[in-house]
Amino acid sequence: MNDSVFTHTQDQLKQLAQDVLAIARETGASDAAVEISEGSGLAVTVRKGQVETIEQNKDKGIGVTVYCGKRRGHSSTSDFSSASLRAAVEAAYNIARFTAEDPAAGLPDAELLETNPRDLRLCYPWDIGAEEAVGIAQRCEAAAFGVDKRITNSEGASVYVQQSHFVAANSLGFCAGYPFSRHTLSVAPIAGKGNRMQRDDWYTSARDPKKLADPEKVGRYAAERALARLNARKLDTRTCPVLFEAPLAAGLLGAFVQATSGGALYRKSSFLLDSLGQSIFPSHIQIVEDPHIVGAVGSSPFDEEGVRTQTRKVVSDGVLQGYFLSSYSARKLGMQTTGNAGGSHNLEMLSKETKIADDFEGMLRKMGTGLLVTELMGQGTNYVTGDYSRGASGYWVENGVIQYPVEEITIAGNMKDMFQSIVGIGNDVLTRGNKSTGSILLEKMVVAGS
Repeated sequence: MNDSVFTHTQDQLKQLAQDVLAIARETGASDAAVEISEGSGLAVTVRKGQVETIEQNKDKGIGVTVYCGKRRGHSSTSDFSSASLRAAVEAAYNIARFTAEDPAAGLPDAELLETNPRDLRLCYPWDIGAEEAVGIAQRCEAAAFGVDKRITNSEGASVYVQQSHFVAANSLGFCAGYPFSRHTLSVAPIAGKGNRMQRDDWYTSARDPKKLADPEKVGRYAAERALARLNARKLDTRTCPVLFEAPLAAGLLGAFVQATSGGALYRKSSFLLDSLGQSIFPSHIQIVEDPHIVGAVGSSPFDEEGVRTQTRKVVSDGVLQGYFLSSYSARKLGMQTTGNAGGSHNLEMLSKETKIADDFEGMLRKMGTGLLVTELMGQGTNYVTGDYSRGASGYWVENGVIQYPVEEITIAGNMKDMFQSIVGIGNDVLTRGNKSTGSILLEKMVVAGS
């Protein structure tokens, strides 16, 4: 990766980090940690072929954490001058001096730090100007309008370009960083007229712009999704099987992560308290975390604290093998960090029973008669009790064939029961952010309608 993409080189950021740590020692801190970042990006949006917004960003920042024994203080600045660095350290130090002691506070254990991080090739700068980005967004939206005359409007198409790099360091000797990028193309067409309009959207996202889907394909697919929702009906209240389309299935995986994260566990605000070693999914379910996939969005050789990441089975044969812990949350729970300060890395949810035939159409056939959910609304998950209730829309399916679109319904259940009732996972795997899964079929849920 060429440092010339950025104003500062990695070596310069590392030197700044060492300067901050030196100031912290002079100030009287017992320990300190610092993260320095710099990035630039471009975002454009067009609507009905006309440019709506063009935004360019160029930012930088330093965050410093200072410890006075078991007292912690934090401050930040966007000014890299020596005077500003000293002021930031002194501010953090003064906060720490007057903060109550916290037995769990402190840097990670030194032996857990990543001293030789591998290069996972996470940065692919996109040398693109505003005019070219606008052209790509226009092509995408035009393709959506070109599918059918019933595509009457659009919420717009957008291109987002971002490349950044950072260095993290602490007083235990850790000092490392790397560049990274992420680029996205999205569109949201509207079908129909008056009070019978429907919208849908689609996007493609990757670290490497060469791996983005073709703009025309994204536009056409988004339009087809919007058109398929026209003339949606309501359903009577019933209990039936529910198939979560792959993009939404990733949300179920996200709910699992939140419920097994250290912060929720030590605050006792999770429905999966004390679930380590227990069967929380059927025996055919596996969840794997692999932080070291070259070029993947969720990859990293170390977490936000500098702790080395590791490939592991989080769920094996339905049994929970590990939580998602930072050093702080691990100490609160009397455990060891899992290298997940900052979140999970490249999670994939699998079923040992998935067959070649279990593509999207195969999953519809497996469900037989039930509800295919393609959109969820609201934030109706209670992570303390596991109760789940969200507005939804999708399609009613009979004998494995989609019959008609449905809307204005609510699906409800309890996350514990939902996890246990997973019948199958399709091989129509889609990656959203750092989570990958196929469509997920649940044995039954309550569908509330008219």
